[in-house]
Amino acid sequence: MIRAVIGAGALVFCVGSALAQEAGAPLTPPNVVANQQRELAHGDPHRWFNDDKTLQARLQTLRKEIGAAYAEAKIGCQKGEAANRSACMAEARQTYNHDMANARETAMASR
Repeated sequence: MIRAVIGAGALVFCVGSALAQEAGAPLTPPNVVANQQRELAHGDPHRWFNDDKTLQARLQTLRKEIGAAYAEAKIGCQKGEAANRSACMAEARQTYNHDMANARETAMASR
């Protein structure tokens, strides 16, 4: 179920950043990329294989993922065409608000 929410965020991200990706522009901030590379040099993090046991933990993870999808969507919008930027940002914000409003129900359904 979490993937469905993230999928919705990814849709906004993809629409808003298609041109930026074609140009080869990175969509993840450089400091995040560096941290990811350091972590992955040691193999897959153990935390990837641990399910969240409580509703609160699932909700915290889901909110973090929604926030990350929104951050990437904004970067994609900023790197896209100026004429479409406002609409892209509005759609990204709308998706973020929708996902956050439904986060508790999504987390409860993912048990």
